Amino acid sequence: MNELHIYEEIVRLKRSGEPFVLATVIENSGSSPRKAGAKLLLRRDGSMLGSVGGGRVEQETINAAREALAEGSPRTLQFVLDEEHGFACGGAMTVYLEPHGCAPRLVMFGAGHVGKAVAALAKGCGFHVTVVDERTECANSEEIPCADELVLATVKDAFGLLNLSPDSFVVVATPGHLSDFDAVRGALSTEARFIGLLGSRRKREVLLKTLCDEGYSEQQRARVVTPVGMEICAETPEEIAVSIVGQLVRERRKNDR
Repeated sequence: MNELHIYEEIVRLKRSGEPFVLATVIENSGSSPRKAGAKLLLRRDGSMLGSVGGGRVEQETINAAREALAEGSPRTLQFVLDEEHGFACGGAMTVYLEPHGCAPRLVMFGAGHVGKAVAALAKGCGFHVTVVDERTECANSEEIPCADELVLATVKDAFGLLNLSPDSFVVVATPGHLSDFDAVRGALSTEARFIGLLGSRRKREVLLKTLCDEGYSEQQRARVVTPVGMEICAETPEEIAVSIVGQLVRERRKNDR
């Protein structure tokens, strides 16, 4: 395993918004198992690339990397590799743990006026933003420069390209009711933390009846927040974005208190 594979995987994980921790040996002395520059990449699913030395050094690094990923904060590990500290090789090592991609992910279905405003505000509030729309004139880097990822696909096709984890937030505001409902169905098949649908209370009634008729349980239907957004008498796309992103931030922070 050479470092090129690690750098290539970093790029892939960054583009997909998947969290990981990069462990790097930043200092060594004596008979340390690895020299400065050695790297280990730990993905959220526990799989790894690279090595910082094997044995106890590596296991303690992995354990600390899991904690750093959960907390979203970097840390430095010091290893004194002598018999007094349980090591036999001698020397010393310092390993720096750098978590990446810990920002919550927002998948915005719809690149219309509201979708653009939500994407921009959410990005400014620390979300990793993915925008899904099949209209190339709407979903492009000029129209939505803030997006971390643009998915040019129909709603149904998009779910084959997305990996929605329990840290993911979904907001649906496509051009039509049918695609809106398809997006909700697709999101319900994932572990997404939050599923919000833009629309009126009448639209909510139709959606919930449709889902009920299709056999979705009461528990599944309760996962859908609609109309999405806090009640602030919003009218413009920017005001609607404030109401929606405010709700996302509240959901994101509710376990911090």
